[in-house]
Amino acid sequence: MAEREVSDEDFKDILAQTRTFIQKEVIPRESEIADKDVIPDDIRRKAAAMGLFGYAIPQQWGGLGLDLTQDVELAMEFGYTSLALRSMFGTNNGIAGQVLVNFGTDEQKSEWLERIASGDVVASFALTEPEAGSNPAGLTTRAVLKDGKWTIDGTKRFITNAPSADLFVVFARTRPADETGTGIAVFLVPADTAGVVVGPKDKKMGQEGAWTAEVAFDDVSVPESALVGGSEEAGYRAAMTSLARGRVHIAALAVGSAQRALDESVAFAAVTKQGGTPIGDFQLVQAMLADQQVGVSAGRALVREAAQKYVSGEDRRIAPSVAKLYCTEMAGKVADLAVQVHGGSGYMRGVAVERIYRDIRLLRLYEGTSEIQRLIIGGGLVREAKKAL
Repeated sequence: MAEREVSDEDFKDILAQTRTFIQKEVIPRESEIADKDVIPDDIRRKAAAMGLFGYAIPQQWGGLGLDLTQDVELAMEFGYTSLALRSMFGTNNGIAGQVLVNFGTDEQKSEWLERIASGDVVASFALTEPEAGSNPAGLTTRAVLKDGKWTIDGTKRFITNAPSADLFVVFARTRPADETGTGIAVFLVPADTAGVVVGPKDKKMGQEGAWTAEVAFDDVSVPESALVGGSEEAGYRAAMTSLARGRVHIAALAVGSAQRALDESVAFAAVTKQGGTPIGDFQLVQAMLADQQVGVSAGRALVREAAQKYVSGEDRRIAPSVAKLYCTEMAGKVADLAVQVHGGSGYMRGVAVERIYRDIRLLRLYEGTSEIQRLIIGGGLVREAKKAL
């Protein structure tokens, strides 16, 4: 396992500062974020000053340099409040930033990573299309090389941070897939490039303040140097590597949200009375709280184990999918129970568990649906068994 850039002692301080920031600065303004559908500028500035836009970017590029075992501890804190907070800097640290960290050329890293880590640049991961979501192999966006320039044409959808993005990490097909590879490459496209058109903000079920939109690339021309890693073959690998890491992060986020739903449920049950008796004294309510606690505890242990396996290199495929599948499904059940514990109050806007119920539904969809995770897990187990024959 590679030596950590941040010691356990220093990380304790980072974690404590993050928890304080969320408890004191963000949680009291959750309703404001939801009602206005935006993260306030002062919260954004404080997050950037704390280094949260680059906490997973190596220190040589201006980030904090946290590894995935540390990342998931922060993610569980981020999940405790409005998921729009994490979404604001999530792609910088995660699926977009990690493509550059792991696959970018030295020139590409020098040009972009420090600005990504500082929050001066918002990076957006442009992979999903109308006919290609969890499986990148179905991409139809095209990139053609001619006279020293790449021309990109295609449409992406549900792209996180697209309305505020400065840089798009764009996945496009340079040739048909064949026995030598997928033919998918990755390009760095500044948002102000001619032909890049960002659509209106999507109106979503939840996660107010986390903006997504459709992005069209119409005859977009970028130089050869925009090809990530200087290689057409790096694209699919970049996508899979970034998504696998991101799945552990999303699993941790789900655990944080589930913990918040559990805490809200316990607090409500302890003080809310029916017939003069706190509902927490009723055994059926206690059973719901118990099921929530078991799910959260199991999810937290699973996330930590998956992160360790990813960092050590022991398992960077099956374990991330196991964690994402279990934790996101678990969080959905915990949130549902939280609404049930709250009764009619849990269905009212402005109540935390109502927001959580809507917010976390998306976690079972993005960065690979639950169905895709099952295929990765099941297929991976069978392949390993065949290798052992």
